[in-house]
Amino acid sequence: MDATQVLSIGVGLLLGLMTLLFIFRIVLTWYPQADLSKLPFALVAWPTEPFLAPMRKLVPPIGGVDIAPVIWVGIVTLLREILVGQQGLLRMIG
Repeated sequence: MDATQVLSIGVGLLLGLMTLLFIFRIVLTWYPQADLSKLPFALVAWPTEPFLAPMRKLVPPIGGVDIAPVIWVGIVTLLREILVGQQGLLRMIG
């Protein structure tokens, strides 16, 4: 395996993990009583909050529903497809 393939796999795994964390974060919005500062919820909140906080300033909750995680799922999925999808940039380089 060359460096481009390793990079492609690493980026794919990272973006896949972030997508999964944002999906968990969407599920956690259904349970407002969940304390995001305590385990196991902190494992989802800690890596996603730096992305969600600025997005909430741009797109505030609509009708009390936080749509920032949904937007980030779309962004991360799009990035993953552009970079490591079937015709992604990292695949074309390698």
